[in-house]
Amino acid sequence: MARSLVIVESPAKAKTINKYLGKNFLVKASVGHVLDLPKKTIGIRLPGEEEGAGKKKKKSKAKKGGKKAAKAKEKPTGKIIRLDDENIFEPTLQIISGKGKVINDLRKAASTADAVYLAGDPDREGEAISAHLAMVLSKPNKFEEQEPSVSRFKKKTAKIPPPPVVEEKEEVSKKEAVAIDPKKIFRVTFNEITPKAIRAAFDKPRKVDANLVDAQQARRVLDRIVGYKVSPILWDKVRRGLSAGRVQTVALRLIVERELAIRAFVPQEYWTIHAKLDAGQPPLFEAKLFKHKGEDIEVPNQAAADKIVATVSKAKWQVASVTQREKKRNPPPPFTTSKLQQAAYNRLRYSAKNTMRVAQGLYEGVELGAEGSVALITYMRTDSVNVSQDALAQVRELIPARFGSAYLPEKPNYYKSKKDAQEAHEAVRPTDVTRTPEDVRKYLKEDQFKLYQLIWQRFVASQMMPAVFDQTTIDISAGDYTFRATGMVQKFAGYLSVYQAEAVDIADDDKNEEDEGNALPAVTEGQTLKLDTIRPDQHFTQPPPRFNDATLVKELEEDGIGRPSTYASIISVIVEREYVVKEQGRFSPTMLGERVCGLLIKSFEDIFDVTFTARLEEELDEIEEGKLPWREAVKEFWEKFTVDLDKADDEMLSYKAGIPTGKKCEKCGQGELLERISRLGFFLGCSRYPECDFIQDLSPAVPDAAPGETKIEYCHNCGKEMSIKAGIFGPFLACAGYPDCKTTRRLVEGSRVARPADEPLDEKCPTCGSGLLKKHGRFGEFIGCSAYPKCKYVRPITMGIKCPKCKEGEFVKRGSVGRGGRPRIFYGCSRYPDCDFTTPNMPIPEPCPKCGAPFIVEKKSKIGLVHTCIKEGCDWEKLAPEAPPAPQPEEATPVGAKL
Repeated sequence: MARSLVIVESPAKAKTINKYLGKNFLVKASVGHVLDLPKKTIGIRLPGEEEGAGKKKKKSKAKKGGKKAAKAKEKPTGKIIRLDDENIFEPTLQIISGKGKVINDLRKAASTADAVYLAGDPDREGEAISAHLAMVLSKPNKFEEQEPSVSRFKKKTAKIPPPPVVEEKEEVSKKEAVAIDPKKIFRVTFNEITPKAIRAAFDKPRKVDANLVDAQQARRVLDRIVGYKVSPILWDKVRRGLSAGRVQTVALRLIVERELAIRAFVPQEYWTIHAKLDAGQPPLFEAKLFKHKGEDIEVPNQAAADKIVATVSKAKWQVASVTQREKKRNPPPPFTTSKLQQAAYNRLRYSAKNTMRVAQGLYEGVELGAEGSVALITYMRTDSVNVSQDALAQVRELIPARFGSAYLPEKPNYYKSKKDAQEAHEAVRPTDVTRTPEDVRKYLKEDQFKLYQLIWQRFVASQMMPAVFDQTTIDISAGDYTFRATGMVQKFAGYLSVYQAEAVDIADDDKNEEDEGNALPAVTEGQTLKLDTIRPDQHFTQPPPRFNDATLVKELEEDGIGRPSTYASIISVIVEREYVVKEQGRFSPTMLGERVCGLLIKSFEDIFDVTFTARLEEELDEIEEGKLPWREAVKEFWEKFTVDLDKADDEMLSYKAGIPTGKKCEKCGQGELLERISRLGFFLGCSRYPECDFIQDLSPAVPDAAPGETKIEYCHNCGKEMSIKAGIFGPFLACAGYPDCKTTRRLVEGSRVARPADEPLDEKCPTCGSGLLKKHGRFGEFIGCSAYPKCKYVRPITMGIKCPKCKEGEFVKRGSVGRGGRPRIFYGCSRYPDCDFTTPNMPIPEPCPKCGAPFIVEKKSKIGLVHTCIKEGCDWEKLAPEAPPAPQPEEATPVGAKL
């Protein structure tokens, strides 16, 4: 009997689902998307272009005329595409490079299956993946495969040769592929991976939702247009390799504008006055100046504070009023994606990206001993606070059993989602609330346990009684001035017994100052009090704080920028592109990010406007709901975009040509200083160059020495003082005895502290006989001759992993200089150039658990950092564990070094 085929995105999810479906189902993973736009062309049918202009051309075989003749023959000759074309903005999809084997395996399984169920995640991306799978299965000959992108490393990268065993070919060629009948392809969705949810989904399969797919396709097309059209302008005006994103640039704008507000902020002085009073019985209590003649009062300076202190010190202190009331603090709703990211950062210091990585693992399944793989939480990309009736019933049984009947409200607590939330989804909650964090702790990694505990506590708390406090407010008159003291005592813990509200939990609690209070004595209205001490305190207003992960996610959500599934990637992209840096948990723009943002906002004021981007997100929601055709939304965007694009191409200022500053050259006094960019960064140069060679580096200054840092470094060769200089690779220490002494030392990034000095080794140089040193180069530690530069002998420090190609050498960490002067790290054989094996991924000395290869590698993928095997024919892969802070890494041997 033929089985049904179920396709999910990840192997972990496949393993969990397979346990519940039984032997009549075969569960396989697509490992993410299978179709995407081409890598080397825009791949979108755009107005104003010729038919076929965006397609990849075959190489010309013309011999005469060389490249020019070939280029002439490749010119498109079709008609111009009009904006009213019925297929306008149609994307050209291709099979993602490297996914051929996965697709062929799925086609082979589908060809013998009774039915095919597409069980991707219940959101736009999951729907798009399902639609693409349906397309490649039902139309096997329609799609071409992307050309693999070949990096400078991959050109030399060699795969581990397979063992000399003749294996049966698993791939099904395109010609042999059988088209699967679309009528037997179904879509199933579930918000949690539990037996009941899966059975319910398979009881009511449906077809792929075209509206959801259109919404995802519109977003992808919009992002592609912006990236492909704006990025080349940045290459021309700033430098090659830069990129712009439709949403990421707006997020960068928020960070840049916050930084500008901080710089423009002027602190304002103000004072507060506090009186310690005696009511005749303990305790003494403190009251704060509140009003003057019944009106709010501001104390701007010390003179005003001293005048008030002198006045009230002589006044009669009397209780004006005593107010006592019961105050309730309601429990927070269960987590949405954004609130989970905010709470995880505030409480656990997890970045948005790390939170989603850990949550993904909890959703897809964790091995719980004899139970096998079990999904612990519901789908983690959601903006809904809805909870299923089954989950409510389960938690309402747990609360009285665990905390007592007083903690259970008479009816379930229901919460209202924001207006554009997906009500069909649920909040992030445990799949089974009876699995307490303590019960599963032994099976979880530390980061998994902490996040599961946070989700469990929040969900349980959301269905508990409010916390109750007795609040007392005492107003005290001192002449024309009124002081106020507030005290609050917890009367009933309520939900706080499981989920403590903290001041840092910004998503949950809007705590007012009046909530903070000390114990107060019993007083009555009209009672006279004795002034014990009075204290004026000086304060200054503070600038708005820089964003951290939590506050940036909150700002993005409130502004309508992005959606739950995109917050983490938005933040990751602007960090990876070096437009912002994260220091002490807070984001600040780099000089590059600030300059690029300024150019883009000036030239694309509408496109990168917060309100416009939020409106576009609403239009994507309307497409999803079937209210707006996706081409209409893209057309509206295109009409505004092309106006700005043409203007930017002509009018955007260029850092390559130089941007006038209006300042006279300090050296010649005639030319104007222009702001320019080089591979070392931004600088000021004279407009009369080369007649005047004045240059001023604009790189951020090296910070002043922090407490405990040595302010003066001395040369270990000649003893002279070393000073900070600017070089190709950033600031460094150089000996004041130059050129007689050429000693230099690199600085620890962002500080004035020198990296460790070279360490003498008990070993002689095989070339000249001088002593060898352990040196610290740009790419890490290596062994070099102490007689440098006369002797240039160097030797790498190996990683202890044998080269899989020659079996003789060992891996060493190497580096080269990439675009913009940035370092590029790769790993190669210590016998180079005799052995040219390299890989861009870090080798790990652990055998592959599937094929037994002697090592695995760590690399970045769309699902995060993964460990994988690179042996030919082995597809083992898993998410990398969260690593503790690593020690200073070993540096690589510079490319071209003598070995």
